Amino acid sequence: MEPQRLQARQGWEWIKRGYALFMMAPLLWIVFLLIFFISAVAVSNVPVIGDPLASLLMPVVLAGLMTGCRSLEQGGDLELVHFFSGFKQHTSLLITLGGISLVGQFLILGVMMATGGAGLVGLLTSGQPDINPNVLMEAMSGAIFAISLGVALYLFLTSVVQFATLLVYFNGIPPIPAMQLAIRAFVYNIRPMLVFGVTFLFLGMLATLPMGLGWLVLMPLSFTSLYTSYSAIFPSVKETGSTPLEGDVIGRDDQEHF
Repeated sequence: MEPQRLQARQGWEWIKRGYALFMMAPLLWIVFLLIFFISAVAVSNVPVIGDPLASLLMPVVLAGLMTGCRSLEQGGDLELVHFFSGFKQHTSLLITLGGISLVGQFLILGVMMATGGAGLVGLLTSGQPDINPNVLMEAMSGAIFAISLGVALYLFLTSVVQFATLLVYFNGIPPIPAMQLAIRAFVYNIRPMLVFGVTFLFLGMLATLPMGLGWLVLMPLSFTSLYTSYSAIFPSVKETGSTPLEGDVIGRDDQEHF
């Protein structure tokens, strides 16, 4: 299995196709996401183990949301039972992937500490319920590079883990090979990924304007668009649905120009 290399404009197509999936069951998607975030907050608030447990279970829950996307794509319905699909198939592999993600997060914190953000990381991981805003701002002002590097690494890690989750769940690929394949997919498609990211950043600013209500649409759209991007990059693993148009896939001859 090898990921497709797609044209930059496919980043916008992922969002359009994701919106089409969302509009097939908009109210249910909003309910799904409310359940998702309430559950995430509840688990994260468990003393000591809350945050690590949430990271371990994230791929399991994400697999359930992606099952809902596949059902809609194939003409089925979005059902509440889809939300728990990750607990029924490849669960141990998905939790292992969550563990890899958790280790990656700690490594990113280590990188931030090594590049001038030790004070900020120490402050954020101190467990203090109320951090003095002035102290926080002072720590941030001295760690601009560390913050920028940390954010970039975290976004990369999140993107790779999300793709790996789908490869593990739909294809039964072990976590490490799935991560390697997901990294190749990200690198091969950096241009459509940038189009996708910049467009979502713009949509996020618009969604915030009407009292943040636009996020009721944008958050489900982020998950449905994740599925459509996966389907486009790995068309051979789809059973049904649209595949990239001929002009949207970069052939080997075209790659020589980049």
